[in-house]
Amino acid sequence: MFPLYCSLHLDGYRLDIMPPMKPTLYFLRSSEQRIATDMLYYAARLDDIQMSLEDFPRLTIYEKYYGLNHHDVGLYALVGHEIAGAAWIRLLKASDEADAYIDDITPVLTIAVKPEFRCTGIASAMLEQLLLEAGALYERLSVSVIHDSPALALFERSGFTRVDGSAKQSPVDGSQLFTMVKELQRKEVARPSEGYDPTYWMD
Repeated sequence: MFPLYCSLHLDGYRLDIMPPMKPTLYFLRSSEQRIATDMLYYAARLDDIQMSLEDFPRLTIYEKYYGLNHHDVGLYALVGHEIAGAAWIRLLKASDEADAYIDDITPVLTIAVKPEFRCTGIASAMLEQLLLEAGALYERLSVSVIHDSPALALFERSGFTRVDGSAKQSPVDGSQLFTMVKELQRKEVARPSEGYDPTYWMD
């Protein structure tokens, strides 16, 4: 469900490598739930198929009422004055039928970067900080990944491992998905001293 890919000219594919960007990270508050909604559009690859969230009502479990539950944790990246991406985790239930659902105590990760900001290191910066935040609350988290997505390399570098027998079809376009899990280490959260406004973070 998370495409974080670049485009390149290689074996029939196009890849545009862009210079690294240093985003400003902000805590994703409940009052900013609209950011989660907007970014879910890209996380679900709906821009690729020119469809909307209204066409896939089941996707709302990933963003609806974000932040109203204290178990929700997230952040977003700002480049200049534009939101470039967001990443957040939520505890879901088996009845939600989330693609990456493991159990009731393992939050599901959603992460997206707008197309014009991909391949600039923003996804890595967001994921690195979110893993620190999540480690203060949870023992592990899960994410759903397209089997041939370049995002797979990002998750593998971050210590995610594939869950055997988790393959299924995407409800969006039928692509094969599988679940990856990251075991977290509980430790004191270290937040960057530069590149973010600490008044926008909450403990």
